[in-house]
Amino acid sequence: MEISTSILSVKKENCIQTFYNLETAGTDYFHIDVMDGKFVENNTVELMTEYSEYLNTITNVPLDVHLMVEDVLPFIKSFMIFEPRNITVHYEAAKNKEELLEWIEYIKKNNCKVGISIKPDTKVEDIYEFLPFIHTVLIMTVEPGKGGQALIPETIDKIRNLREYIEKENLEVDIEADGGINADNISTLADAGVDIAVVGTYLIGSADYKETIKMLKVTI
Repeated sequence: MEISTSILSVKKENCIQTFYNLETAGTDYFHIDVMDGKFVENNTVELMTEYSEYLNTITNVPLDVHLMVEDVLPFIKSFMIFEPRNITVHYEAAKNKEELLEWIEYIKKNNCKVGISIKPDTKVEDIYEFLPFIHTVLIMTVEPGKGGQALIPETIDKIRNLREYIEKENLEVDIEADGGINADNISTLADAGVDIAVVGTYLIGSADYKETIKMLKVTI
């Protein structure tokens, strides 16, 4: 299990020190939650662009970009300049299969890994046909758009079904989970088959990042 720290709740006034502290604490990725105020209610474009600029110059920790936007391709292009490890797009944002495959191909052509994210109400079976073309599936375990929500228990079955399908088809696809993750439920997510856990409020609000990350990994 790897930890991707969502920086959505990082305070702007001391963000550089926080990023440094998270890096030295051992986070595997910085999770960049890009919201346009249309696909989801909140708008974080300006803040996430600013944070990505900082991170691109001060850290070697890879960026894990999650686009929660309607007009996807321009955002892929604007965040590609930060050379992220991966860019994840939402299945629900695509008008059709062809558009989604176009995004996938564009991201891969630019030497970046690609992920597909689905909301809690979307059936995981809807994206099975795209799995041979991508690197990651990001299962939203809360409704996308804001931090601090409680994990929706039903999403764990979705993760378990996805893991069984990936193994049955012998695919090389990571499962990432995002939303309401903490030390109380991370072992359940690991058992279900999660490879990467996105942790935000629980980690950022803790007193000791290193101990919290260690605890998250030990409890698996």
